[in-house]
Amino acid sequence: MQPATLSTLSTLLLLSTLPNLPGITPDLSEYERETLQFCQEWLSGREEFVRHTSGSTGQPKPVALSRRQMRASAQATAQALDLRSGDHALVCLPPRYIAGTMMLVRGLEVGMKMTVVEPAGNPLQSIAAGTHFDFTALVPRQLQTILAETPDKRPVLHGMKAILVGGAAVSRALEEEIQQIGAPVYGTYGMTETVSHVALRRLNGPARSDAYTALPGVRIGLDERGCLWIQAPSTDGQTVQTNDQAELTGPGAFRWLGRVDHVINSGGIKIQPAEIERYLEEVLTELRLSLRCFAFGLPHPAWGEMLCVAVESPPLSPPQEKRVKERLTQRAGRYQTPKHFLYLPQFPETPTGKVDRKKAIALLAQQISV
Repeated sequence: MQPATLSTLSTLLLLSTLPNLPGITPDLSEYERETLQFCQEWLSGREEFVRHTSGSTGQPKPVALSRRQMRASAQATAQALDLRSGDHALVCLPPRYIAGTMMLVRGLEVGMKMTVVEPAGNPLQSIAAGTHFDFTALVPRQLQTILAETPDKRPVLHGMKAILVGGAAVSRALEEEIQQIGAPVYGTYGMTETVSHVALRRLNGPARSDAYTALPGVRIGLDERGCLWIQAPSTDGQTVQTNDQAELTGPGAFRWLGRVDHVINSGGIKIQPAEIERYLEEVLTELRLSLRCFAFGLPHPAWGEMLCVAVESPPLSPPQEKRVKERLTQRAGRYQTPKHFLYLPQFPETPTGKVDRKKAIALLAQQISV
């Protein structure tokens, strides 16, 4: 988005407390039209909106959300992060999905000024270095790109009241880079069905934690599988049952362990891919390798399933791969060492930027024969 267009759209949203926004004209981009259309619908009092799930763990499905649920979610976030009328928010996520939608709802409900930029790898690219924002939400790749490509924009991050990072896992390497940011940075836990996040995890500073803390009014617990359930004003008090295994660490706090439907049963040993991924991130960070990876299982005639690792990269050299495997074995044990490292130059992604595991695994499975 060019600065002139950015200025035009920002001006419209700064006027968004008025009963009617200016008309949506053909010269606006698709993103601008979607953003203004949602703001008009919200300000007109529309009572229900439909958003689709990301599709990272299955087919995207529509979820109907009420205005009451969305307001409750926005109020909980504002309370948790001390967002106030007059604060300045940077909005750089697509409004057709729940994360972008809720950035707009928070701005409209709290009374924040909003600067809206087209979703891009580096949303600060067109922002003047001295600009002040109080709040934003980013996906991990956006934050990583900002830190790597525009170090002159880091003061924009430092001056914020809060930065949310969600939509995909935050790698160990990125979490270490985040320690350079002076503003509080939070990882998010939530989904479309919970109307965006219901819990936050501090990623930097003295309050850094590996556990999530539920937002005000949110209740959590575990079912018989050890999977998290959620009740919140944003769910209209209804219970949302997840397939996310978790460990309760205190009142309203939990540590995410991984998805129960991703568990690999290899020779009777149950392996949680998320645990292998955490070990793998530690090893890659030590070896100064910045790669996206995930663990998964493929059928094996004798073991039932075998553990494999998908790597977004050209193949590592044999010595590099050997070092990674050796260090991984030291941490996870030999029974949880991957049988195969499989490579793709680029992972397929969902429209929200998450790795499409199903498509990636289908491509990788063609590379080997058991």
